[in-house]
Amino acid sequence: MTRRAFLIGGAVALGGMTLGGFGARRNAEAGPVTTDAIGDQVQTLPPGQIPEFADTPDIRRLYRYAVDHGDDLRYMPCFCGCYRFGHRSNRDCYVKAFNPDGSITYTSHAAT
Repeated sequence: MTRRAFLIGGAVALGGMTLGGFGARRNAEAGPVTTDAIGDQVQTLPPGQIPEFADTPDIRRLYRYAVDHGDDLRYMPCFCGCYRFGHRSNRDCYVKAFNPDGSITYTSHAAT
């Protein structure tokens, strides 16, 4: 084996390990999808990630809007009757909690 082939092979292997490790770490940050007391799915994710149950482009766009414009949605009532479950505004149909560590707990209430 030539020195050049050895260095190229090592660089490729190192790059693969680095990318593989990054992907595994990123997935580890995503919480599992669970079910809450009212039967909605919930998932806690780092900022910038969208929950698994937001499974169409339109629904993903709405969840992004709910995070980016949550202050606006706080003043919009929801008319689906979810106030019985403690929802105070339309934002609560998308976001269950903004957590102290920066993560966001999403609810599937708006996606269903």
